[in-house]
Amino acid sequence: MDVILLERIDRLGQMGDVVNVKPGFARNFLFPQKKALRANKDNKAVFESRRAELEAANIKRRDEAQAIAKKMEGVKVVIVRQAGEGGQLYGSVAARDIAEELTKQGFHVERTQVLLNAPVKILGVFKTPVRLHPEVKIDVDFTVARSMEEADLKAAEAAQLLERAEDAEKILGGEAPAEAEEGDDEEEAQA
Repeated sequence: MDVILLERIDRLGQMGDVVNVKPGFARNFLFPQKKALRANKDNKAVFESRRAELEAANIKRRDEAQAIAKKMEGVKVVIVRQAGEGGQLYGSVAARDIAEELTKQGFHVERTQVLLNAPVKILGVFKTPVRLHPEVKIDVDFTVARSMEEADLKAAEAAQLLERAEDAEKILGGEAPAEAEEGDDEEEAQA
């Protein structure tokens, strides 16, 4: 089924593109969300007459999303959950949980905007992208811990590890020393 996109959609196209999608995707997602129109002569004429208006609205939404992204820079989310001795959670942390915590901090974020690949099932410090607009993404750091005190400790440990990694990168200049590479080749030849 051919549709005209009314906004940019990842892995599909830009505003105004005519793309071929599966009928179910169009009926169940694109049309109800008002992200596309069926591609026919009448709708093409309607789109062309509204194109300037749609582009202006898209630019306005993108600018608002960029302003929110600047405010969200450096935001850290702490999620407290019960866990076993080995750090395995009695449940999981999903995109919904991260969205709720961001909303508590004053940022209106829907769970569909949090791009968490899979639920988190262990304690630790993680990073996930949040799509505020089809053209604006920001990475959000979140910590899953048993308590707020443990979260502070994990954040401090992560900061130390990051600092050590940056120091090591400065020392190595971003590359492995040439001596180590030559030694590896000799060992492989002897084996």
